[in-house]
Amino acid sequence: MMTINGIQFQKGLSLPAFLRDYGTEEQCEAAFIKARWPQGFICPCCGHGAAYEFKRRELRYWQCGACRHQTSLRAGTVMEHGRLPLTK
Repeated sequence: MMTINGIQFQKGLSLPAFLRDYGTEEQCEAAFIKARWPQGFICPCCGHGAAYEFKRRELRYWQCGACRHQTSLRAGTVMEHGRLPLTK
């Protein structure tokens, strides 16, 4: 008797549901922000909670209101040096 691949056949979102929830770059970015900062932005340097948001070359950045440290959504993650969009 053959065993079932537990990773391939795990319960979860169907493909249509996944594409509905994460099908666009904006949806992926919003989900990533919520996962990274569930209580809102927290500066990785000083722990301050207020930041200014800005875009540079189509990427979103946050600058801490206290220490002025700049960070991006991907900074400090495995996707930090990736150039592909989040939807790829």
